[in-house]
Amino acid sequence: MKRITTILALTALTFGAFAQNGKTAQYPKGSRVLVAYFSATGVTEAAAKQVAAVTGGDLYAITPADPYTAADLNWRDRQSRSSAEMHDVSARPQLADRDAHIEDYDVIYIGFPVWWNTAPRIINSFMEAYNFTGKRMIPFATSGGDTVDGAVSGLSAAYPDIKWSEGLLLNNATADSIRQRLEQYAW
Repeated sequence: MKRITTILALTALTFGAFAQNGKTAQYPKGSRVLVAYFSATGVTEAAAKQVAAVTGGDLYAITPADPYTAADLNWRDRQSRSSAEMHDVSARPQLADRDAHIEDYDVIYIGFPVWWNTAPRIINSFMEAYNFTGKRMIPFATSGGDTVDGAVSGLSAAYPDIKWSEGLLLNNATADSIRQRLEQYAW
């Protein structure tokens, strides 16, 4: 019974995220789409692959030069790498490469897991490594308990010159549910 209740709750949360109202991105048909994502455990990568399948976008993994270990991701350990980075607003983990070719794209979906109600610091590293002038940025996230709102607010405040769209929470999302949610994004 507990398992059924949990599954129903997750389903409601997922579809609830798709029913949000708010500002939406508008971009011309024929725009080139990039789906850039950071995924520490594979959950956000799965969502990114679904977004790419729906939008026809190219995939790009935002990868740290020093990959995260399970110990690094232990959020209960205040000494873990992820905890230390998230408590230091100036932390900028080094990127493994700078091969995203942002200049080739008009629309960029940027995905990440929500850590401490915000985007992981490697997203800041990515944002500061490229010129996003004139790009439409559509953030999406996965989370075990947070919404995407705090992360999007933080990114919008940190990078106010970028055209940010409404954030999408894509926990356990399928191609069909993503397609329904993105129908408002005219591609």
